[in-house]
Amino acid sequence: MTTPNEVAFRLTRCRSSVPRARATLRAKLGEWRAAQPVVDVGELVLSELVTNAVRVPVPGDRMVGVRIECRGRGELLRLEVSDAGVGRPEVQRPGELDNAGRGLLLVETLAHRWGVDERPAGIGKTVWAELLAPGAAPAPAEAQIAAVSVRPGQCVRAWGAWHTVRAVRSERFASGGLAVVIVLSDGGPALRLHAAEPLTVRTVAQAGPVISS
Repeated sequence: MTTPNEVAFRLTRCRSSVPRARATLRAKLGEWRAAQPVVDVGELVLSELVTNAVRVPVPGDRMVGVRIECRGRGELLRLEVSDAGVGRPEVQRPGELDNAGRGLLLVETLAHRWGVDERPAGIGKTVWAELLAPGAAPAPAEAQIAAVSVRPGQCVRAWGAWHTVRAVRSERFASGGLAVVIVLSDGGPALRLHAAEPLTVRTVAQAGPVISS
């Protein structure tokens, strides 16, 4: 299951998968409001990783896995490409007249750091690269929680719009049931709901510590 700060998908092993991966990255970075230099470098690095993966000989018709993640509060953009091929790719140092072999050299030059990990389940490997991406941030996600769980500072959806919660208090209905009164910061009428009644709130998923996958 992916979260608002990541996207994962699979690609067939063909040349058209490279522009598809770039387009997906571009769209996701647009959602995260990443700066254009981050988009440009990210597309170059992901293109090289996917190009290498679709060229690797693999058993059967196994696909290429791609995972894009914004870590922390936009400090790092992590790109992962997995394939079922054997061996570990190495940076080549081609001569001036060589027309190939510069893919991983480009990744090494542009990335903050990169590496290769064995896949924890299944065969093959994951080649990953991390780029510095200051300012990128996942778009808020939506979730439904019980009214009794709402806290000040959260954004809730009511009457077709989003409102920031200023205060929350509880009281009793005349029938004896527990009511939750949610006071909104924009001065609109307060919400008076049953404690278990669901409300839609905005949340941002927090990424975990930087670890190798």
